[in-house]
Amino acid sequence: MPFLGQDWRSPGWSWVKTEDGWKPFEFFGHDLRDNNKELDLDELVNENKENLHVADVCEVSAKKRRKDYVNNNTKSQFLYRERWIYVQKESTRERHGYCTLGEAFNRLDFSSAIQDVRRFNYVVKLLHLIAKSQLTSLSGAAQKNYFNVLEKIVRKVLEDHQNPRVIKALLQDLSSMLCILIREVGKSVLVGNINIWVSRLETILSWQQQLNNLQIPKQICNGMTLSDLPLHMQNNILYKFSDACDIINLGQATPTLHMLSEDRQLWKKLCQFHFAEKQFCRHLVLSEKGHVDWKLMFFTLQKHYPKKEQYGDTLHFCKHCSILFWKDSGHPCTANDPDSCLTPVSPQRFIDLFKF
Repeated sequence: MPFLGQDWRSPGWSWVKTEDGWKPFEFFGHDLRDNNKELDLDELVNENKENLHVADVCEVSAKKRRKDYVNNNTKSQFLYRERWIYVQKESTRERHGYCTLGEAFNRLDFSSAIQDVRRFNYVVKLLHLIAKSQLTSLSGAAQKNYFNVLEKIVRKVLEDHQNPRVIKALLQDLSSMLCILIREVGKSVLVGNINIWVSRLETILSWQQQLNNLQIPKQICNGMTLSDLPLHMQNNILYKFSDACDIINLGQATPTLHMLSEDRQLWKKLCQFHFAEKQFCRHLVLSEKGHVDWKLMFFTLQKHYPKKEQYGDTLHFCKHCSILFWKDSGHPCTANDPDSCLTPVSPQRFIDLFKF
């Protein structure tokens, strides 16, 4: 039985019944103008109502043109009313199909999450993990959302001059991965035209150039500065840092901060925060005086073991409902005690949820 509805895959042809059978008829083609006859659309429809459906074709073509225009010109993320997603790994009697990483990336509002300082590093880390291993598994819509979110992150860093180091590392790994995928096209599966991926690589290289040329202006402040605080307060601030690079960078600001950033106890606390005591014994580093060099030991341990991740806010997974969501947006939970069913989801755990 033929399909009589308006198929979105229609190429836009009209069909005319002739003595030799059905032939495609192009209303805007050159065949009509060759006879030097101007045909009225209403007249053409009235004469060939049974054989020619020009009005329907024009409507479908207009819809297709509007859809193509929106797809080619919009840079907004695909938005959904619900900011949660049901994580389904296999078909059941009640539900058929499964949830993919691309669907989750589309449904969860990462575009707004980057504006929250608590979630910024979480989203950047997630994009970093996707760039390293899951880029080819994204659908076309998920790819578009991925690069739209990435563009917003780059624009945000260029405007507020915050977190340029982590974005540079993300773009470096992403450009390296794209170079490998484009060079080995045919061996690896790339969803989309190769020219689109080449254009994306060029855009990433342009972003890298802009970040490399980023000049952070010196802020003129007439009030109290960090160096005006007492030594014990400056030392307490350094103890709150969990990133070694931040400690080193802050130590370059003033001679006093440099002295405080070299404190052995500070680096010992940092090692104890990120690594276990069993790992200390395997990679013990001693100084010339026989003391443990905790700073050098931290960077040695960093090469062998993953650091502890710390985020202000993360996605949460409800074990009762199997739903992934941002905690402030909530989800329709049917458990008696919803809070007892929630577990925070790290970026790596987010990736693992969609590995089948």
